[in-house]
Amino acid sequence: MENPFALVPYISKELFCDRENETQTLLEYLLNGSNVTLISPRRYGKTGLIYRIFDEIKHQKIDVSTCLVDIYASENLEDFIKIFSEAVIASLEKKKSIKSFFQFLGGLRPMLSYNALTGNPELTMTYLSDHEKQQTLASIFDFIEKQGQKTIIAIDEFQQIRNYGTNMEALLRSYIQPLKNVQFIFCGSKKHLMTEMFTDARSPFYESTRCLYLEKINREVYADFIIRMFGKGKKIISMDALDFILDWTKTHTFYTQSLCNHVFLKSGRKIEKEDVLRSAFQILKENEQTFIQWRDLLTTNQWNYLKAIAKEQAVTQPYASHFLQKYNIGTSANSQRLLETLIDKELILANSTIEGVSYSVYNVFLSRWLENQ
Repeated sequence: MENPFALVPYISKELFCDRENETQTLLEYLLNGSNVTLISPRRYGKTGLIYRIFDEIKHQKIDVSTCLVDIYASENLEDFIKIFSEAVIASLEKKKSIKSFFQFLGGLRPMLSYNALTGNPELTMTYLSDHEKQQTLASIFDFIEKQGQKTIIAIDEFQQIRNYGTNMEALLRSYIQPLKNVQFIFCGSKKHLMTEMFTDARSPFYESTRCLYLEKINREVYADFIIRMFGKGKKIISMDALDFILDWTKTHTFYTQSLCNHVFLKSGRKIEKEDVLRSAFQILKENEQTFIQWRDLLTTNQWNYLKAIAKEQAVTQPYASHFLQKYNIGTSANSQRLLETLIDKELILANSTIEGVSYSVYNVFLSRWLENQ
């Protein structure tokens, strides 16, 4: 059978692990008129959750249009408009609607083509001024609002808009606030930025949404899912092998799926811990050149600091003398500087809980590789 451990965000409800409470909560918020802020580290499964929600809307035959806009690769307002427009076009089912969309854009004369490999729409626009860009963005929101149908728009990696310019948040807020037929999911992976954008009284988006923080999937729930998915392929996994998978991947969604995918591919009917160890070793070997390239982009001190965090697995006191001395880091000020730099590069994850903040290597496979260096 086809490998049930998907490496893409979403295929079907049957191959999607849990998130039932989050799905229900988000649907309730959105269908009752609230915008939502969804925050989680990258690769925890928030994009998959968005697709799961969209799929549930379709399954329940709720008369709501859906659109996902991933702006991770955007650097400015022009990029945002292009990506947003392409996502809107992709969500339109009728050529008549696409023609109407272009009419809303006025005299810009955009050129529409389709990618030969993916079939996705690609838009080319030429602007004369920033004012034209702002007018175009306003026209897109106006078009969606006037379709006569409720619409849910999910904007992934929303914190990217902070790179566009000082007034971008205020501009977007001014376009979004009057909309009555459109609800938004603002997704982001940089917790400190997203939290600031929606909870700081000085921010234009202050208290404009319901906030939801996506945590790791419960270990027991994930264990049941893994057993069931292997069972679909008529495979049986031992408890030792299962525990190793969840420990080694730290129940981080992407890395758990990746390891299980590899084990499913390479194993026989009965899966033991040794089978999982072989897959884990092979995954690290396949990624080794990428890890070495990352090392070459860092200073020696940054790399050694990253290695220290990996060897500790999680650090709660990065300025404590025992940690500084054990890894020859130097002063607490030096530790703070290195920590902030690596968090900014998304190589270290700061995880805040009621107990405090713990720091770990963002990429679980990199962390496991560094532990052995």
